[in-house]
Amino acid sequence: MLKNNYPTSDWQISAPANLGMDANMLSELESRIKSEYSNINGIVVVRNGTIAYEKYYNGASPNDTHHVASVTKSIISALIGIAIEAGFINNADQKVLEFFPDYVPNAAQDQQKQEITLRHLLTMTAPYAFADWHEPLEQMCMQPDWVKYTLDMLGQQGTIGGFKYSTAGAHLLSAIITRSTRQSAREFANERLFKPIGMNEIPDYEMSSFGFDDLFGVNVKGWVEDPNRITTGGWGLTLSPRDMARFGLLYLNRGQWGHNQIISETWIEESTAMNPNHYGYLWWLREEDGVYTYSALGDGGNVICCIPEKKLVVAIASEFTLQPRDRWPLIKDCIIPSVVE
Repeated sequence: MLKNNYPTSDWQISAPANLGMDANMLSELESRIKSEYSNINGIVVVRNGTIAYEKYYNGASPNDTHHVASVTKSIISALIGIAIEAGFINNADQKVLEFFPDYVPNAAQDQQKQEITLRHLLTMTAPYAFADWHEPLEQMCMQPDWVKYTLDMLGQQGTIGGFKYSTAGAHLLSAIITRSTRQSAREFANERLFKPIGMNEIPDYEMSSFGFDDLFGVNVKGWVEDPNRITTGGWGLTLSPRDMARFGLLYLNRGQWGHNQIISETWIEESTAMNPNHYGYLWWLREEDGVYTYSALGDGGNVICCIPEKKLVVAIASEFTLQPRDRWPLIKDCIIPSVVE
């Protein structure tokens, strides 16, 4: 078995051949990205904890950060696991409304709401009052209180257990982190996750306005907050491709970094265990041609793909564009087959 490294302040970089990879196959990434994936700003391929391939495009450089959109959700999942292990939260089956004693639901109408747990939010199996894949996120963003708006919508229509993707539900998890730890998700992440594994800490950029560009577009920096200074749970985080790769490597190493267990191994296993929805605890799951992967996926083509069997992490940061080309063929055709030992 090849030795797995833990990058400290700097990554180790090595020729692909030294990492059991075919350099010629990896070199095909260059022309493929330029011809088919023009909105990719940076890609980092890590094997055995060492960078085997790294390229930047569209004027980007290694230290630049990019809005990674829904990749943020997988970070929130990690923080929930850390908060449970630290005793701030009892377990994933704790009821959501226990964290919001000041919220008063309509007892007759909202009985289902009282049964929803953190696990339902993590696995996207809570019901909401919108059609599948038609979440009115812009409505939440116009509210003075995003958490109350989401709690009102939670548990309406459908039954608990059916898969329904909700970005607002991930925002509730961020609010739960704040309610339980007395820190914002950004502060908790800096202290318990980012700093311990050598990721750059996220500065506090207090929001001055809440227009589209501030929440989703060119003005996004650091980690977006809602009007009550709750860190956005479903999007809004900016990361460099190298830091995306660090986070993926932490999961590949089953939560361990050096001699420290940052996230419990049990949480990693639960988060990435295959199921009929192909969705773990805010991670997308895939099994194809005998290769199992789990990925943090963000709009525009932002990806952290972990491939345990190959000891690979692929981090891709992208500029937002409508209907970007799926990154999976790039990973499947050029990166996975490049592993030769």
